[in-house]
Amino acid sequence: MDHGPAVELGVDHAAKRKTRLGIWMFIFYTIVYGVFVAIGVVNYEAMSIIVFADLNLAVTYGFGLIVLAIIMVLIYNWRCTKIENEMNKEGEV
Repeated sequence: MDHGPAVELGVDHAAKRKTRLGIWMFIFYTIVYGVFVAIGVVNYEAMSIIVFADLNLAVTYGFGLIVLAIIMVLIYNWRCTKIENEMNKEGEV
């Protein structure tokens, strides 16, 4: 059983824009995570404050970080697909 030929990859015209988007999203997430760490270091008692549904700030913020990461992945994928489609149309002309 043979498989077909490998897909030939061309030039990625959108690589620069996708990289820039990824870096900005990384910086944003790093800042949000840094605030979480700073609260834990500077005022660790604040992490025990109940903020939502009998969950303390540490648990709520931690789950928030996970949800934020998932949302950011979806946004990154959506934007990159849009950027690639735009750049590929320009590259064909």
